[in-house]
Amino acid sequence: MSAADKHYPLIVEAWRAATSTTSLDECTSLLANLLLPVVKANSIALWRLSRDGNAIQIASTSNGESASPARRALNAQALARLPDAGRAKIITSRDRDPLGSLLATGEPWGSLLFVVLDAGGERRGIACLLSTASGTFTPEHAELREQLRAPLATALLLDAEREEARRSREALEADRQALLQRLDRDDVSGDLVGADSGLRDVMARVEQVAATDAPVLLLGETGSGKEVVARAIHRKSARAGAPIVRVNCGAIPQGLIDSELFGHEKGSFTGAIAARKGWFERADGGTLFLDEVAELPLDAQVRLLRILQDGVFERVGAQHTRQVDVRIVAATHRDVRNLVATGKFREDLWYRLSVFPIEIPALRDRAEDIPALAAHFASRAGRRLAGAPLFPGPDDIDLLIAYPWPGNVRELAAVIERAAILGGGRHMNVAAALGGTTVPAPASSYTVDERAAIEPLDAAMKAHIGRALRATQGRVEGPTGAAHLLRINPHTLRARMRKLGVDLSKYRVAVT
Repeated sequence: MSAADKHYPLIVEAWRAATSTTSLDECTSLLANLLLPVVKANSIALWRLSRDGNAIQIASTSNGESASPARRALNAQALARLPDAGRAKIITSRDRDPLGSLLATGEPWGSLLFVVLDAGGERRGIACLLSTASGTFTPEHAELREQLRAPLATALLLDAEREEARRSREALEADRQALLQRLDRDDVSGDLVGADSGLRDVMARVEQVAATDAPVLLLGETGSGKEVVARAIHRKSARAGAPIVRVNCGAIPQGLIDSELFGHEKGSFTGAIAARKGWFERADGGTLFLDEVAELPLDAQVRLLRILQDGVFERVGAQHTRQVDVRIVAATHRDVRNLVATGKFREDLWYRLSVFPIEIPALRDRAEDIPALAAHFASRAGRRLAGAPLFPGPDDIDLLIAYPWPGNVRELAAVIERAAILGGGRHMNVAAALGGTTVPAPASSYTVDERAAIEPLDAAMKAHIGRALRATQGRVEGPTGAAHLLRINPHTLRARMRKLGVDLSKYRVAVT
């Protein structure tokens, strides 16, 4: 009977141990029960390469810490000194082998049988059997060990995949918690605060476009709620069961933009120790939210335009293209038309992204939403701080409505949180949270004539917009338009004009 036939049942059981166990320690324990009685060894150890590929680390031993000779036999320096992985190798304490210097443990040992494990085209690690007696292992044992190379390598490969899956779950949960904290919610579902009032027009446009796959461009000031609207579009679309992936384009280092968006292959650049999916692949079948898209440099805009046009891209270092099915929702607080006019944003990309633009009004332009938003944030802050919701009073609401909110909803959430902290979690101190700068001055500090001369804010704003339109002969956009003079986004200006009833035709110069 050949050695292969003799050990066939053992090899089958080794495959079963490698593929049916849920942890590497369980697999090692089963392998030890199978192998140690056959080869008369004392312990078995599995070693794997570290994630960066520059070191070797213990993965599992049959005897735990009692397997110290095996633990010391292969250390971080062993990787560079290992012989070729072509055959299993036996070393005894009398051999002058390059590995021998690694075995100076000060403890008795006789012989070591080890084999380098490769799987999936990559070196995975090493398996070794250690015996305290010299001459324990024979060429037949080495042949058996060689036959066990594939199941042992598979055990390490599956363990690495389980570890990667665990890290991915942890990363996704961390992203989820960060999102919930940013949105100040218990979960990512639910209606938007203000959907029936200040955001009514926005939500009407969301309903119009959500069922399509058309790209959407969200325009609005920082903190106005662009991400919340993007997630509402995704939630109401046919892609709601697939992921929505958010990318802050302004936070990606310029040298890593291609790698982050499109992914890279192993070895494509220094530090690329493994292939990596980019954000487009991670969002395949779902929605990719490109926040602050106007911050992308021009060369990255070219590659983004290609994938928007054709749906194909190449990973960094790849030789073939990949195809994805992704719905794009982009957002920016910048005046993109002005960036296009000055050559800082590609005009063709602008047209591709702005198929369906949605202007999100600033909080000061939807003051009717402030009470509901304040109540929402106060309730959350109270539960976090003292276990019971807080409620802003009428005076608090008056103060909040009087404040201009340059930071929009994000600033409102911060002020409410600060007010709850200043109140010790038991009540709200909004005046102190606002710094006292927005508290109206006593009426007695003004004369009757001075008070009468103060016109309503909407009237003053309408008159100011009228002066800007008169100066620009009715032009709204562009470097010579009223929006440029007023230092606001053209879409914001048009929204305010509609709200205030400004008739643009009155300011346009007739052409004769």
